[in-house]
Formats: sequence, structure tokens, C-alpha cells
Amino acid sequence: MTSHSFASDGMSIERWTKSSRVALGSMAAVLALLALAPAILGAGAIDRMTALFIYVILAAMWNALAGFGGLVSVGQQVFFGLGAYFTIRLADAGLDPFFSVFAAAVVTGALSIPLSLFMLRLKGGEFAIGMWVVAELAHLLVNLDRLIQGETGTSLISLNLYDSGMRRAAIYWLALASMAALLGALFMLMRSRAGAAMQAIRDNEEAASSVGVRVTATKRLLFVLAAFGIAVAGGLWLAAATTFQPKTYFSVQWTAYMIFMVLVGGIGKFEGAILGAILFFVIETFFGGTGVWYLIGLGATALIFSLYLPRGLWGEIERRFDFQLLPVGYRLKLPGPNKIKWEE
Repeated sequence: MTSHSFASDGMSIERWTKSSRVALGSMAAVLALLALAPAILGAGAIDRMTALFIYVILAAMWNALAGFGGLVSVGQQVFFGLGAYFTIRLADAGLDPFFSVFAAAVVTGALSIPLSLFMLRLKGGEFAIGMWVVAELAHLLVNLDRLIQGETGTSLISLNLYDSGMRRAAIYWLALASMAALLGALFMLMRSRAGAAMQAIRDNEEAASSVGVRVTATKRLLFVLAAFGIAVAGGLWLAAATTFQPKTYFSVQWTAYMIFMVLVGGIGKFEGAILGAILFFVIETFFGGTGVWYLIGLGATALIFSLYLPRGLWGEIERRFDFQLLPVGYRLKLPGPNKIKWEE
């Protein structure tokens, strides 16, 4: 966590700033306070906070795939739906419903490996639409399962064995812990060699390959991580809602939400996904009840940001004030009164 000097004239490469060190400490304190929320807040507030944690997971995973890896997908709802579906299936087989959420995510992540063998052969728009087609196929296959009863759906019945208050608190803590763990894992990954390789592939795949980056293997790592994380979110959403209807969980609306959060917050910015999720949560809380106008407003907002703030809110903050809380790259610091820094 220190700057590494490489020249006698005062130039240095740094990965951490004073603000980023303070940010990590502050985040740890906030997480500790959030863990105490079930003892303080009411049932409604706990449910809403659980939803916020799930939104952060969704935004971070889509940002990892598209913002850091350059793999833009409009079919990530396939993993959200499969995470919920396998949770239902494993719980029906006798597994504890809370444990089923994470076992289902592991199963979904495992299935994403052979899927990646085909999907990662596609480029650009082909990959984006291909993922949507996969999501629709998965939706149809899940409908054939007699346990699910087609679009009628079913419920995570085994959760009824737990007291409602304890169940709500347990789901809240699981969502909080999952968000913290996935964000931490993604942050460490993006600061590793693999993370640098991912961003190199995003910027220029051929150039990355020419310098020895294992393009396909690196893409697969990111693809599987995103699948696992989104499946966790799907299982947690099911645990909170208890009911499962395929058309709801496999809806493209989930990917639309992910894209909105990342575009507004700042694509390719670690902090941007978190900020975007918080903004989406606030908008949904106050305007979600307005029906179709709410969706129109989301679309219009995304369009405005794409046209006038393509960097997103956090991207603009970073550009204007040279301010980073959770940097994943390197910065070249030059000496002098007007220090100029570039992020690589």
C-alpha cells in the first residue's frame, strides 16, 4: 500500500492514495454498522436494505464483465434465474434453504464453464445477443420442470420452517456478507495480474494477445465470476421473496437494471457500480410505484447519461477532481506544483 519510486527526479508509481486508505477503513466501519441493522431497523427497512445489497452485487458483476472485460451482455438474467431455480431444486432435495442459495450459485458457476466454451467465441454484438438467446432457452427449459409448474411457479417452502423475524435477519446478513465478499474478491482480482490482463483485453484484444496475455482463459475467469455472483443475487432475491416464477427471474429487465446502474454510476469504475446501485435504489424507492412511467424515466435517464455523461457520475468526479477511493490501476505521479497523474 505504498508508492514505489522508480526515478531520482521524484516521479513515482502509486496504487494507493490517502483518500483510498481512508475509504477502505470507512467501508469496514460502515459494514460493521450495517451488520447491527436488524437489531435497530423495522422489517420494511431490512427488506429494502437487503434489496440494495443485491443491487450492488448485480451492478458490480455486470461492470466486471463489461466495464473491465469488455464483454457486453444483455443476457445476464440467465444466471440470476438459474441461481433462483437451482436454489428451489436443491432445497426440494432436502438441502437447507440458506445453504442452497450458495450451492446453487456454485452449480450455476460450474455450468457457466462449458457455456463459456461457446459464448466466448462470439464478439461484440454477437456475444450480447447470444447471451440473451441462452437466457431465453434456459427459461424454456426451466418451464418444463414439473416442480416449477410452468409459468405458475412455486415457492421456497422450506423457508417456512424458520421464524419470520429470524429468517429476515438471516437473509439480510447473508446478502450483506455476500456483497462484501464479492466486492472484496473482485477488487483483489482487478488489482492482480489477471485484472491488468482483463483491462488490456478490453482495450485491445489483439495487442494483449501479442504480449502473451492468455485471452480466452482470462475472459473465462471473468465470465464464471460474473455468473457465480449474479447467481448468488438470484438465490438471495428468491430467499427474500420466497416465490419463484420463471418469467420474472429470467426477465431481461434484470439485465436492463444492471446496465442502468453501471451506465449512471460509471462503467469500468469500481466505485461507479456501487454508486449506480445506490442511485437506482433511491429512484426505485421513491418512484417505483409509478408503474410504466418509472421504466420510461429509467430509460430516459440512461439515454441522457450516455449522451452527456458517458463516463457516468463517478467518472466525472474522478476526471474533475482526480479523486479515487478504490483504485484498481496504476498512477504515474510527476513532480512539481501542478502534478499530473495518469491511471493505467
